[in-house]
Amino acid sequence: MSMLTPSGMGGKYRVTGDTYPRMRRPRKRGRVAAALVASVVVLGLFGWGALQLFHVFKGAGDDTKANAAPQSRPCVATPSPALKPMALPQPAGVTMNVYNATPRGGLAKSTADELAKRGFKVGKFGNAPAPYDKKVTQSALIVAGPAAEAAAREAGTQVAGSTVKIDPTRKDKSVDLMIGARFTALATPADANKARIVAANPPAPEPACTPTPSVAAVRH
Repeated sequence: MSMLTPSGMGGKYRVTGDTYPRMRRPRKRGRVAAALVASVVVLGLFGWGALQLFHVFKGAGDDTKANAAPQSRPCVATPSPALKPMALPQPAGVTMNVYNATPRGGLAKSTADELAKRGFKVGKFGNAPAPYDKKVTQSALIVAGPAAEAAAREAGTQVAGSTVKIDPTRKDKSVDLMIGARFTALATPADANKARIVAANPPAPEPACTPTPSVAAVRH
């Protein structure tokens, strides 16, 4: 063994002057592999977290749409039946029965007396029949048969807020005035004359709104 041979080489390497053994430090391959594994795990966790956040926000958006107030749907104007213009009779040509459909006493007689002063013919007065007693919520309800529609309109001019009901089974030409819960007094003669013009030439009613059918949204 030459004295130039490094100790521990066991004669495997020999220094001849033109070559020499390269003394390298052992590579730390374990650390490199661990670093790669850690990087993969971190990237995987980051991707999983991003995916969960995406689903959370997407679900919140769906709930917001589901809980949103329904949009107003367009409607189709449906004309209501219009009342025909009609010549109204004078008070002397209207026979009225005055009935009190309220719990207040004395209204039928006092109202009948005032209508008589205005030229109307008063047939009967008293408490309202059972089908109407304490069941008229407006100021007055005018009930008449088809043959007395013009007379019913004339009677309605005497009470503001009254409504006319045509009973097809009724054959006579008399008119029943049912005094209702909101009645306070007869209209003044001036207001009655204005109402008479409108009753003889009723304006065209506003079209009723019929909503168009909506198509249910399909959620995926």
